[in-house]
Amino acid sequence: MAKADRFEKFEQQRISLEAEYHAALLAALRATAAGKWGLFAHKKDKGAIAATAPIIEELDDLAAAIDAQRAKLMMEPFSLHPKFMASRGPVDPSHVGEPKQAQTWLDRLETSRPPLDVT
Repeated sequence: MAKADRFEKFEQQRISLEAEYHAALLAALRATAAGKWGLFAHKKDKGAIAATAPIIEELDDLAAAIDAQRAKLMMEPFSLHPKFMASRGPVDPSHVGEPKQAQTWLDRLETSRPPLDVT
């Protein structure tokens, strides 16, 4: 029974971490959709990138903790964070701006339930 209890504890921690990640990402996306640039690092604006660095660091830390919990539970790695990180970086001028990109992410994440590991 102790093994089952341990796995239940790991599962609850995973759920909690994923919910925390999701909430942090949604908050950052909402701010970006409202016009705050830097989350997607489209421009080489050091000030905007520096302002969002703590958010990215928090998401990185949460994703690492989630992956550790998922490994204990023999689950696939958390796929949302690598997808988000892959969407960041410089883009060509014809690409949509960060606010529109954030809104697209929000639309996708807010309509999916459960909202934790969107594929």
